[in-house]
Amino acid sequence: MPELRHNVLTREWVIIATERAKRPEDFIKKRKEKKTLPAYVATCPFCPGNENLTPPETYVVPDTSSWRVRVTPNKFAALSYQGERRRAIQGIRRTVTGVGIHEVIIETPDHSKTTALLADAQVETVLQTYLNRFLFASRDPRVEQVTIFKNHGEAAGTSLEHTHSQMIAAPVITAQLRDRLINALGHFDEFGECIFCRVLDQELKESTRIVHESEHFVAFVQYAALSPFSMLIMPRRHMACFSEITDAEAADLARNLRRTLGKLYHGLDDPDFNYSVRTAPTEYAGVKYYHWYVSIIPRLTKLAGFELGSGMFINVSLPEENASFLRGVKVD
Repeated sequence: MPELRHNVLTREWVIIATERAKRPEDFIKKRKEKKTLPAYVATCPFCPGNENLTPPETYVVPDTSSWRVRVTPNKFAALSYQGERRRAIQGIRRTVTGVGIHEVIIETPDHSKTTALLADAQVETVLQTYLNRFLFASRDPRVEQVTIFKNHGEAAGTSLEHTHSQMIAAPVITAQLRDRLINALGHFDEFGECIFCRVLDQELKESTRIVHESEHFVAFVQYAALSPFSMLIMPRRHMACFSEITDAEAADLARNLRRTLGKLYHGLDDPDFNYSVRTAPTEYAGVKYYHWYVSIIPRLTKLAGFELGSGMFINVSLPEENASFLRGVKVD
């Protein structure tokens, strides 16, 4: 029988549609022919030697022959780096000038690689680059919220196949983040605990939805996952802001992230996905009620009329089966 599960982190209800639940193997996309990518493409703006095809870099991790990670402004930026943040109020209308920062983080010189296929050390360099750009953007007085995210595959919204991530630093805090901060604070006021720490502790005790554990991080499918195989990678140590991560934790997150994505890559034949670093702004660092994490959402189903009309998700898979399937996928 179908059941509704409540996601305590987002306060959303999810229908777990057991009557039409699919087996984990059913989500493997049947591709006509998997495309093999070369290590270098002459027309790719993200390949070494083609740096003139992008705006001048804002940050680079050098290598002996070229670079390991390169950051450049997005050529088609959603926000403008130039200008002042100004608010305007006209009756019930509110506007803010569209200033901020929009950068592309090119994760590797190798056109053929995706995150799951990179070395741990390279993923760690990418994460340290995330931290550098997060801190850089957070120091800008115009910026209120910094979002680091990755789109992998056409269904996830990517337009270039060379693996890369993005950062958008916006002049406002989104309603979604404010709601989650308020929800977390309300739980702390009532129960004297971080709701995220409570969720992580519960998942570790039950263990049925755990995908991968490492020294400092735990990857798991949520009890009320909004969609098939959607996962969180959460730090064991309580941290409200991504800026609080240590070098040792960043190295461990790199190993955990690569292996978790590797399980998707090998288990579900490289599905399209999005991931994002869900963090409080830097001024919230040290608060006891919020906890940052990485959200991974494979694009295995599509939003339809019910989801768009109600705001409630239908998950046609069982989170426990998803986690069990991924645990069984071996990666090096």
